[in-house]
Amino acid sequence: MRQLPLRVVVAKPGLDGHDRGAKVVARALRDAGVEVIYTGLHQTPAQIVATAIQEDADGIGLSVLSGAHMTAFTEVVKLIQLEEATNIIVFGGGIIPDDDAANLLEGGVAALFTPGTSMATVVDWVTNHVGGRRTGRVLAQPVPHSAQAAPAGPLQ
Repeated sequence: MRQLPLRVVVAKPGLDGHDRGAKVVARALRDAGVEVIYTGLHQTPAQIVATAIQEDADGIGLSVLSGAHMTAFTEVVKLIQLEEATNIIVFGGGIIPDDDAANLLEGGVAALFTPGTSMATVVDWVTNHVGGRRTGRVLAQPVPHSAQAAPAGPLQ
């Protein structure tokens, strides 16, 4: 059986234009050997789910700082279920009040990370919880820290 890398779609749903955190998470995951598909800004939940299905992703990581977290996460989880793609794990982060986080977790979001969470914590959770429902998914070889080039600008 061919070993396939763990694949995660990182997305910014809605009108939220603050994408630095999503890019930092995407880069940290990539450096840890995860294959990352970054969708860019202003994606609809339908676009995000369609991308995840088309890209054969193991997970979707949403970043929501606009206050629309209840709508965005709930709609993505609902569409995942409608598309019968429940093998795709939904997780994410942003400024999410505790009560809302509890409701989202009960509604099918696997994990939420709030400001101040270390990249090591996010990477550890993703590599240990996403992709486990598929066979043949593994981490690609991580880039050794000493071999990484200095960032040359925004993550493309």
